[in-house]
Amino acid sequence: MTDHDRLFKELLTTFFVEFVSLFFPEMGDYLDPDGLVFLDKEVFTDVTEGEKHEVDIVVRARFRAENGVPPAPGAFFLVHVENQSSAEPQFGRRLFRYWARLFEKYGLPVYPIVVFSYETPKREEPDRFDVTFPDLPVLDFRYRVIQLNRLSWRDYMDKHNPVASALMAKMSVAPQDRWRVKLECLRLLATLRLDRARMRLISGFVDTYLELTKEEESHFEAALTTGERKPQEEVMEIVTSWMRKGIAQGLEQGLQQGMEKGKEQILLRQLQSRFGPLNPAMLERIEALSPNRLDDLAIALLDFSGATDIDTWLAGNVS
Repeated sequence: MTDHDRLFKELLTTFFVEFVSLFFPEMGDYLDPDGLVFLDKEVFTDVTEGEKHEVDIVVRARFRAENGVPPAPGAFFLVHVENQSSAEPQFGRRLFRYWARLFEKYGLPVYPIVVFSYETPKREEPDRFDVTFPDLPVLDFRYRVIQLNRLSWRDYMDKHNPVASALMAKMSVAPQDRWRVKLECLRLLATLRLDRARMRLISGFVDTYLELTKEEESHFEAALTTGERKPQEEVMEIVTSWMRKGIAQGLEQGLQQGMEKGKEQILLRQLQSRFGPLNPAMLERIEALSPNRLDDLAIALLDFSGATDIDTWLAGNVS
């Protein structure tokens, strides 16, 4: 299973300044990029639900100097970024609890951001949680929302930003555009001139969320060498690494299948050595067994005294 929170956390901590610049340029105007400290993970126990929740990203930031005047020594604030990979009713309430506990623990103002990264539903998510009485508005908690499935990848394809090159893979993409989006992610990535480690991080993110079918792959590969927006050498290098990854996965899968087939052949030889040739119907039933069932049969074989025991076992273990 894909660890969505880990992937997003790795991307956004590596490119935090670029993330802010892409989605919150107003914050970028007063955030000092050299004053960022990523705090240790925060784990909050939810007494009402009996669960523990780990906060995704908490950054201690410093206000930027204004007109050459450095900020006061205590001019810090926190930025809390929460990735939400599945829809959750009353999410704003949980986010407010995180805000309150962070504010209480650190005594600093907290800027809350949530990235909704799931594919469905596509309804607009709220950006506030409030507590209101008929005669008194007690609480109006607001937070920033990035809802990827409501953003168009086309609006980001020319953004010179590594976060854009990655997150396009999670934006609203029509099925027929999947290969195009992957290609544009690559082309954008190639213009950024990143080091190999950070380039692999982004290409791995894109490959995780835009795994193409064979038909899509054929369109993708054809487009690499045609059209006006021809790829650069870096694009071809990334594609080559993906191909190597696919070959390695294929080899691993083939090795696993070969091991299972070899296990089956050894078991058949053992059965025929003890009880003589097996009839075609029995062979067919044994060959249809799953790897776990083959293991069970190999163990049961130790107690068999004749070929009828094989029939009896198969009758009880093959649907």
